[in-house]
Amino acid sequence: MKRKKVLFLSKFAVFVDLENCGAKVPTLKSILEKVKIRGDILLGKVYGYTDKFDDLKEVLLSNTFTVVPSLRYGISQKNNADIQLVIDALQVAYENELIDSFCIVSGDSDYVPLVGRLKSMGKFVLGISRSEAASNIFINACNEFQFLESVGKRNVEKPRKQKASMNNEEADESELNKLLTTVLEEQDRDEIYASELKGTLLRLRPDFNEKAYGCATFYKLLMKLATRFGDLSVHNDNFDVMVGLTNSSDNSEAIPQLTRDNWREAFNAQLKAYKDGGFERVNPSILKADIITAYPDFNERAIGFKRFSDVMKQLEKDGLVVVEMDEQNTMLIKLL
Repeated sequence: MKRKKVLFLSKFAVFVDLENCGAKVPTLKSILEKVKIRGDILLGKVYGYTDKFDDLKEVLLSNTFTVVPSLRYGISQKNNADIQLVIDALQVAYENELIDSFCIVSGDSDYVPLVGRLKSMGKFVLGISRSEAASNIFINACNEFQFLESVGKRNVEKPRKQKASMNNEEADESELNKLLTTVLEEQDRDEIYASELKGTLLRLRPDFNEKAYGCATFYKLLMKLATRFGDLSVHNDNFDVMVGLTNSSDNSEAIPQLTRDNWREAFNAQLKAYKDGGFERVNPSILKADIITAYPDFNERAIGFKRFSDVMKQLEKDGLVVVEMDEQNTMLIKLL
């Protein structure tokens, strides 16, 4: 009799420095989605809360986050919030044995000692921050680090050939298919158990039900999505249903190529997604990575440039960005 694999599920505590991440609703949802794909969120706190973050209330309450308000007095307010975050994180690490992973949404180097202490206690530390605010020291100290721009890059869909407009049912299925694809892209395995995928889906969408999509079982829903969109690979392995992604090359013909005539439209769309997500500056390497994700065959020479930095200079001439250098002598582009 085959023994089923025991799946390990991380238990997270999430601490968000709002002043550092400049959170908006889509950005915060993307952060929570990134963490929920990895495990359960048992505890969450946000720091530096003021009236300007009122639009976050619904997201914070529905995810049972505790809010630490920002009371403006004197010049040391920001440092006080940093200290409170450190105290709370250490208290959780020492008192709550269930929590084995921490997510710190900030790039401030002041949190490096905290990261070091958490790691010395055997805790996993995931760091998330805007590229313009991320310290190299903090990035290297974390077990894993993600730039906020990359966490929220799902706002820009991979281009496909134009299709007829979808009805509401097809649109709902398309949205579900994109979510499942994102979950599978985050895995370090080629395929996972369907039951594991459904467990992750329920953490992301607690109200999920297969019957809402006209299917009696999750397996039938997966097969329906795989047939309609072609992104999922579903098969049986000794009575276990396994799910993975199809080979991206199978859909390569559906992805248009960037040329001298259409590259500006693609770059404008990605820059707009950053701005809509609340970002004022991004690292050019993140922009290039997102462009390559959408257009795998992207090459600067194909659109008339020798280097990616030349593309940035052209965008600056077009009045879309301003090229800057930060204190660490790292190139950033300011979005206009």
